[in-house]
Amino acid sequence: MSRLSFEKRRGDRTVQVRVSATGAASVAGTPVLPAPDEDIHDAVLGHLQHLATAHGSPIRATIHDDTAGCLVPLEISPDGTTRVTGTPTRLPAAPGTVQPPRGVFGPPPVMGVGSAGPVPSAKGVPAPSTAPAASAERIPEPLPVPAGHSRPEPVSGSRTEPGPELVLGPKPAPEPDPEPVPPSRFDAIAEEMLAETPVAESVEGAQAWAGAWRRIGDAVSEGRVDRAAELASRAVADASGALGPRHPEVLHLRELSAYIAYLTGDPARAFALSLDLARKRAEAGDPATAYGNVRSAATAWRAVRDPEQGLRMGRDLIDVWTSLAAEPGPAAADPRPLESARTRMTRLAERAAAADA
Repeated sequence: MSRLSFEKRRGDRTVQVRVSATGAASVAGTPVLPAPDEDIHDAVLGHLQHLATAHGSPIRATIHDDTAGCLVPLEISPDGTTRVTGTPTRLPAAPGTVQPPRGVFGPPPVMGVGSAGPVPSAKGVPAPSTAPAASAERIPEPLPVPAGHSRPEPVSGSRTEPGPELVLGPKPAPEPDPEPVPPSRFDAIAEEMLAETPVAESVEGAQAWAGAWRRIGDAVSEGRVDRAAELASRAVADASGALGPRHPEVLHLRELSAYIAYLTGDPARAFALSLDLARKRAEAGDPATAYGNVRSAATAWRAVRDPEQGLRMGRDLIDVWTSLAAEPGPAAADPRPLESARTRMTRLAERAAAADA
C-alpha cells in the first residue's frame, strides 16, 4: 500500500489530545515528552505541527485540556498555524473541587452585552474570526517552522504610483521554492502507528513490518512499553537476518525501535539508534530521511539531563549534523535547529563547569 493512500486515509481523521491536570499529555495515546523548560502545551502544539508536516496538510485535533477545563477543536497546519474549528466547551469540574481555567487551550474572550464574564484567552490558539488571520503563533525551538511562509512587511507613508521600471538586462529567474523540511522520524513513526493499516517500505519487507507493527502497537496501547521495546529489538534482529542489515525495512524497524526506546525513558539508546540511522541514510544517498533521523536524535539528546553525558552525545550529534548540512538538502536549508543545538552545547558546558567547581 502506498504512502499516498495512507496520507489520504489520515487526512479526515481527528487526533485526540489529552492534557491532564498533572501536566502530562498524550496525542492519540502516545505520550508527549516536553524538552527541559518547555511548557507542555507548547510541546503538544509542536507535536501536532510535526504530524501535520508528516502528511503535508492541516490536521484536526480535539484538545481535552483538564488544566484549562475545556474541550477545544483545533486545526494545525504544517507551518504551525492554528485555528479554532468549532465552539470550545467547558469541562465539568470533579465533584467537590474548584477548577480555575488557565486559558491555555481555552476559548478566546467574549465581548459584548449579555456575556457571563470574560473567558481566559487562549495561548497558542487564535480567536475565531470571519476575517483572515494576520499572523499565527510559531512553535518555539527546537521545532522550527519551515521556510517559505514569510509575509511582506507593511510600508508606512503615503501611497504613490510606481515609476517606470529601469531594465538593465534580463530579469533573474524566480528562486525555486525551498525544499520542505521533513518531520523527525519519531513523529513519522508515531503517525504510522495511528494508521489503520501498516505501510511497509518494500514489498518483500511488508510481512516483517506488519507483524512487528501489530504486536508492538498492541503493547504500546496497553501501556507495556518495556514489552514493546523487547519486541522491537527482536523484530530488528529477525529482519536483519532475513533481509540484511541495510535493507530499507530493517532501517524502518530500527526507527521504530529508537522511538520505542524514547517512550520507555531511555533517551541514550534512542539517540544512539537514531544517529546511527542518520549515518546510514546519508551513506545511502537519502539526505531527507537522514535529516529526519538527526532530528530524532536531537529530540532524544534534549531529554538527557546529565551535562557531561549531554556534552559527549552532543559532539557526535553536531559532527553528523554539520556534515549533513554541508551538502545540498533539507539540513542545509534549515540551519536554525543546528544553531540551537550549538547553543545548548554552550549551556551544557557551563553547567558541567559549575558542577566541577
